[in-house]
Amino acid sequence: MGECMYYCEYCGKAWPGSRSPWKQHPDHQDNPIDFTGIKIIQNFVSEEEERSICEEIYKVPFAVSQSGRRKQDYGPKVNFKKKKLKCDVFTGLPNFSEPLYQRMTEVAELADFTPVELCNLEYSPLRGSAIDPHFDDFWLWGERLVTLNLLSDTFLYFIKDGEDVEVKVPLHQRSLIVVYGPARHSWKHGIHREDITGDRIAITLRELSKEFQRDDKLIAVGQKLKDIALTFQGQMVGS
Repeated sequence: MGECMYYCEYCGKAWPGSRSPWKQHPDHQDNPIDFTGIKIIQNFVSEEEERSICEEIYKVPFAVSQSGRRKQDYGPKVNFKKKKLKCDVFTGLPNFSEPLYQRMTEVAELADFTPVELCNLEYSPLRGSAIDPHFDDFWLWGERLVTLNLLSDTFLYFIKDGEDVEVKVPLHQRSLIVVYGPARHSWKHGIHREDITGDRIAITLRELSKEFQRDDKLIAVGQKLKDIALTFQGQMVGS
């Protein structure tokens, strides 16, 4: 990997040489690169809300995931290769997420955001948790990827094929991050093992792609998923 740069949420640029460029803003040094498609809202939930949300999450058993992670899925069952999905296993988003969703709609960038999937991922340094760089699926999932970061700070890193640079974006404890635009479509994202320094819960919500608004065969499916999601009566898929 080539040069490592750190994103400043206040100027929307990535800067070399510092793990905390947002603390230096606006007195940056060196030459930055533009990095668009990131929205960070610090302290999206309070410490009390964080405790309450995590208590609700830990009432439900986790399933083992890859790379030292554990997960809870609330969403349709999907075969991404065949572009098929089943709605019958989906009973909605979990109850604890309803006030989070309502608060998200007050954010300008998320005013029309309707999640149809929620995934809780638990990271632990003791298990060497990480996630390899990847694109979230483009056929099913839409423009905005939304994650609430709980229990500890970390970094979400971005790489682009053909470019010898890595951009690290801060995930502050209790912050909300929205990934969209070039950060969503042009850059793969992941989390390094060494950047998991404490237990972490990532609550990621995804919306449907525009394919589900313009394809006659998918419009009804998309509306059904939205209606189910917003009942907020969901049980973990597979539980």
